[in-house]
Amino acid sequence: METLREPDDLAGWLREALLLAPGTTEPATAAVLMSARRLRESVDRAVLAVADGRLPTSGDVTLLNRSAAAAPRSALQLVINGDRLEPVGPTPLAADPALALALIAQDAVDLLLSAEIRRVRVCGADNCALRFLDRSPARNRRWCSMSRCGNRTKVRLHQVRARQSGPTKET
Repeated sequence: METLREPDDLAGWLREALLLAPGTTEPATAAVLMSARRLRESVDRAVLAVADGRLPTSGDVTLLNRSAAAAPRSALQLVINGDRLEPVGPTPLAADPALALALIAQDAVDLLLSAEIRRVRVCGADNCALRFLDRSPARNRRWCSMSRCGNRTKVRLHQVRARQSGPTKET
């Protein structure tokens, strides 16, 4: 089911994802909405391909590169966390929806080049197909989140098992 039906749907999602700077007044247009949908599909195909050990198509690589180049990247900084160095930087915020798409493309490029790409999974719930990074210690996470899909799936499976076993008789 398409969740980005109108330009306002895209603008709302970008705000919720904290990709648009506060007070951004530039509206999402129909053209930016179409770009967002194309970018979403290219990211999805490329991530699933690389996670499966295959190369993405040259068309998807071209779209990702073009999109990522549309916004400047903020300078990465270092921070000492305990006994190790970690990257830190300002959370990039876009001044308009088109630049927010460029930030998404930059994140996708980073993911595609990282070792974490092998941890990309597709949610195991019947009515969900969200992608997520499995950072669980055993690398066996099944759902995009327990609160969104995991609990509902477990409850549904429990109800199915309870119906199949039928009522129990007490002696």
